[in-house]
Formats: sequence, structure tokens, C-alpha cells
Amino acid sequence: MVKGTDTGSRNLALHAAKLVLEKKGLDLQLLEVGKISIVADYFLLVTGTTVVQVHAIADHLLENLKKSGHYTLRAEGYREGWWVILDYGGLVIHIFQTEARTFYDLDRLWSGAPKVPLDELQDVSF
Repeated sequence: MVKGTDTGSRNLALHAAKLVLEKKGLDLQLLEVGKISIVADYFLLVTGTTVVQVHAIADHLLENLKKSGHYTLRAEGYREGWWVILDYGGLVIHIFQTEARTFYDLDRLWSGAPKVPLDELQDVSF
């Protein structure tokens, strides 16, 4: 997925959010950052309580998004499992352990970005 294809990025972001919920990710936030930044169209922020859960979420995303034809441009932080970043161009996924999410506080940093209502996930199928 390439930055700028908002419909494609939105569908990818909603698909990824559903996958995160399958692995019991916590405090899911889907932010439409493309309206205020050139970094990506969407940021998906999620918390895992342990390194094992952070890895499980990342592995689930990587495997299932690849099956649907989406490949990461970059992945960072997997080995440590403190803060994993999966970059899909129009979508950047941040998977944090609780302490990392509090420390880096991207929720506050990107608070000007509109939040995508998670009730939209019910209407999306992949």
C-alpha cells in the first residue's frame, strides 16, 4: 500500500485493527494522521501486556496481511518487543508494551488527528 491511497489505506487499517483484536490487543486507537502529517494516512496504536503478546500481535499482523497481499516496507523493534513498528506505507502500526506506550505517549503527540470509530470494524469483512 502506498501513502496517499486513502481508501486503500483505510481498508488496510480496519483490517489490521480486526487482526489486532483477534490477539487481544489493548487500548486500540486508529488515528487518521494523513490530515495533519505526510508520514502516513493512518496510525494504529495498540498495547500488549508482555513481550510475548507484542510478538504474537506482530506475527499475526505480518502473516495475515501478507496473505491478503500487503507487505511491510519496514519493521523495527521486533527483537526487543518493547515497541514494534510495522510500516505499510499508508498505515503505520505501533505495538507497545504498556510502559513504552506511556513513555512515548504517541496518543498525546498525535491528539490532533481524528480518531476512526472502532464500530466501523463491525461493517468490514476481509
